[in-house]
Amino acid sequence: MNEIEKRIAELNQLLHDYGYAYYVLDKPVVSDAVYDQLLHELIALEEANPSLIYPDSPTQRVGGAVLKGFQKVTHATPMLSLSNAFNEADLRDFDRKIRQAIGDDFSYVCELKIDGLAIALRYENGVFVQGATRGDGQVGEDITANLKTIRAIPLRLKQPVTIEVRGEAYMPKKSFESLNEARAENGEELFANPRNAAAGSLRQLDPKIAASRQLSTFIYAVGGDGEAYSIDSHGEMLDYLQTLGFPSNREREVCATIDDVLTFIEKWTAMRNDLPYEIDGIVIKVNRYAHQDELGFTAKSPRWAIAYKFPAEEVVTTLLDIDLTVGRTGVITPTAILAPVQVAGTTVGRASLHNEDLIREKDIRIGDTVIIRKAGDIIPEVVGVILEQRPDDSKPYEMPTHCIACDSELIRLEGEVALRCVNPTCPAQIAEGIKHFVSRNAMNIDGLGEKVVEQLLREGYIHNVADLYLLQIEQLVELERMGQKSATNLVEALERSKENSLERLLFGLGIRHVGEKAAKILAEQYETMNALMQAKKEELTAIHEIGEKMADSVVAYFENEEVQLLITRLADVGINMTYKGKKIQVEAGANPFAGKTIVLTGKLEQLTRNEAKAKIEELGGIVTGSVSKKTDLVIAGEDAGSKLDKAQSLGIEIWDENRLIEQLQQ
Repeated sequence: MNEIEKRIAELNQLLHDYGYAYYVLDKPVVSDAVYDQLLHELIALEEANPSLIYPDSPTQRVGGAVLKGFQKVTHATPMLSLSNAFNEADLRDFDRKIRQAIGDDFSYVCELKIDGLAIALRYENGVFVQGATRGDGQVGEDITANLKTIRAIPLRLKQPVTIEVRGEAYMPKKSFESLNEARAENGEELFANPRNAAAGSLRQLDPKIAASRQLSTFIYAVGGDGEAYSIDSHGEMLDYLQTLGFPSNREREVCATIDDVLTFIEKWTAMRNDLPYEIDGIVIKVNRYAHQDELGFTAKSPRWAIAYKFPAEEVVTTLLDIDLTVGRTGVITPTAILAPVQVAGTTVGRASLHNEDLIREKDIRIGDTVIIRKAGDIIPEVVGVILEQRPDDSKPYEMPTHCIACDSELIRLEGEVALRCVNPTCPAQIAEGIKHFVSRNAMNIDGLGEKVVEQLLREGYIHNVADLYLLQIEQLVELERMGQKSATNLVEALERSKENSLERLLFGLGIRHVGEKAAKILAEQYETMNALMQAKKEELTAIHEIGEKMADSVVAYFENEEVQLLITRLADVGINMTYKGKKIQVEAGANPFAGKTIVLTGKLEQLTRNEAKAKIEELGGIVTGSVSKKTDLVIAGEDAGSKLDKAQSLGIEIWDENRLIEQLQQ
């Protein structure tokens, strides 16, 4: 190695170390001037010797060429959202459920909930290779070039490990204020809050724009199982992440009881405005991974964690009217029409009233002066009335007894608070159902927006989703703002959608309680629409993550004669009725993995965890994260912990990695 190579390597190491001291340890060891001087020296050397530019060089943060777009990234493990708590009662109920499931011998970790954008970072042999947004939790967008511009994100770790981590990218308050001041001077629209500014910055196609926004980040988890790193608890994992060079938030605490959690929340509710960044709550997680495994997940979120959301800003305005809408499941939803008012940085003219019971309980009336806030800082809602300012001629609001769309009598189903129209031919429900069917995450039919759907229904061209596939270009061009080209594109989009995999169709049909994830699970398990339509409740509840309520809903849906007729019509017009992903081979003797629920635990030496998971799923196995009575097989690597213990106590079959490899090679 010549002198120039040595100096470049030395500068790289120095700048990485200085960045670690500044962003992770919060203890700068050199001044900004010294750091900048060394950085400029490195830039000059690299310009003169481009073949010596390291991919993880600090100079690579400044932003590269303008991107053409963002590629999709499938997360190795889903980035699930957390359930929310809004008060002490919610937290105590969460704590009660935890104790019922695992007893009293456990602790929590409390962390500040950073108000930013969730990200996933992947490192290979210690070098940052890819960063992505959360997206829908399953699939995000590759924003590596933009994330490289964030100085708090290490481009090279302290150890040459291969790891994926999750965290939050955010815009510090000072950066946000400076950005909005500059935008105001340029006559540009201001950002409403730091969260929106951070998200907008990371979705710029020009990385130089992201670099100019001075974002930062905190890392709070690994993308996978803590056991793979021989770490027993979330608190220990946060410490480990910091030793690797990641910035993890220091304002965290291990709490022995829910009362300790409430004390932590009270402290930061009072001190949140003193922080240099925005937080919108506190995240509470069960500390030990063994306990997390035992508690498991719902289809949408972990049972071992919850996000407490701070009380939202409240403002006063006038309720001008109450608007009623009919959803695709027939629920009648009342919405407050308000005199526009600013709440948490945005102008609000509508707010949720939830249901009839809330209107009666709070005695909300048209013309009232009402208190508005954003639930969880997101959804505007009416929280109360200022009775002293109520008009003299005010009258209690009465919900209708009949559907506003079809005049059918409204009912309340047992155990529900919502009024519901149960007329299957209700035009409003049909319209909402069609809008859902064509949406991006369902059948994804470009060109079929809400207004087009409403026009098609109004003109009598369609009456249900099957009619969409009979539309002709000649009909479509008669619609408002629908030219020949748009009509042709729409017909082509409809034709393409016929080839969608089964899970998109299942989600698009709008079966109650069946979301995207459940639709995919059902499609993978049954492979064909006909097989699913014959499924019994007992079969369905045996599937991991399919509960009784969902099973009842699926069975009842397919028993409906009108649904059976609709499915037949969809098949007749050419809609694909099969799953196009990895097939699950469940026939007897197909292979030892087919149709089985399998858990991987401990360190694997010959395969990575993701490689093993992929190979098992190719052979029809279902890989899950926790051991339960539904588990058929556990693959135990080195240092397998609580999952192995639980499998042994339940009498579940256990293999080592060598046997796994043998079976995979057969």
